[in-house]
Amino acid sequence: MKTPQESTPVSRRQFMRKVAHGAVVVGAGTYAARVAAAAEANPFAYDVSRFSKTDPKLVGWEEVSRRTCPVKDARRLAIGPDDTVLVAAGNQLVRWGAAGDRPSLDLGAPVRCAAVAADGTLFVGLTDRIAVFDAAGKRQADWPGPGAKTWFTGLAVSEREVFAADSGNRIVWRLERADGRTLGRIGGRDPARGVPGIILPSPFLDVKLHADGLLRINHTGRHRIEVYTTGGDFELAWGEASAAIGGFCGCCNPIGLALLPDGRTVTCEKGLPRVKVYRADGAFESVVAGTETFADNVRQCANPADCTRGGLDAAVDSRGRIHILDRVTGEVRILQPKARA
Repeated sequence: MKTPQESTPVSRRQFMRKVAHGAVVVGAGTYAARVAAAAEANPFAYDVSRFSKTDPKLVGWEEVSRRTCPVKDARRLAIGPDDTVLVAAGNQLVRWGAAGDRPSLDLGAPVRCAAVAADGTLFVGLTDRIAVFDAAGKRQADWPGPGAKTWFTGLAVSEREVFAADSGNRIVWRLERADGRTLGRIGGRDPARGVPGIILPSPFLDVKLHADGLLRINHTGRHRIEVYTTGGDFELAWGEASAAIGGFCGCCNPIGLALLPDGRTVTCEKGLPRVKVYRADGAFESVVAGTETFADNVRQCANPADCTRGGLDAAVDSRGRIHILDRVTGEVRILQPKARA
């Protein structure tokens, strides 16, 4: 299987070519040019500029610090049980924490995601396999991808299982933590079980495991969050397609998830890059950081309705602070709740 070159960001054309084996897809640049031309001639063309400013009253978080990842092509963010920050960037997993920087792990291939177990065992997702390291950083195993079109983009881990979001196959794999053996598939279309199937226009499938024992999966094609049991039963979904602050806009959002300790969900978007918090029942609560915070990120998308570049990712530390990764600049911002007046 051919791995995309690191010098070029993954486009929707590359992704769909991989999963559809040669299907013809209109390139993002060509599409954006056509939309821009149409907008110039048509005053009723798609325009989200009025949503690029955030009402200050909706922002409930404030930045306390930031740091820039030293490796280009940052993709995903994770935080270990000791609050070590992990950034999947280029061919490396970059690590730092309160006790100081730790050596980066060079995997020799694009690193796409990571997750850390409570005992410090580290799982690193490459395009088509998962590398396993012990708490000391010694490589223990390499698990090949379960599917022919595997494209790992998200990981979550429990005491006995690993859940691997596979954008290529549009499912989440349930794997035996001890040896990577496949235990099941989550999210694949199954009318008999009421599972709708995942629509995925671009490679941004994520998965998180909450303390309640249920999985949260971002269904970008339907602009919502779906909740599943670890056995694959579909429980519920929330979210809607909208450029308004409470919804998710563009071709495919939200692209990343994080969970706060009390059950609230943190969502990340591209096109109109913004990070928001939703209550456990899916009701919009507040903005963590609005579009105006990520100027360079905004410029990556000629048209937010069909943006395949840029975007954000997030993770939550043990203090309930939200860390935001800007996939364009490589900056990681730390935000905490604003003090109540």
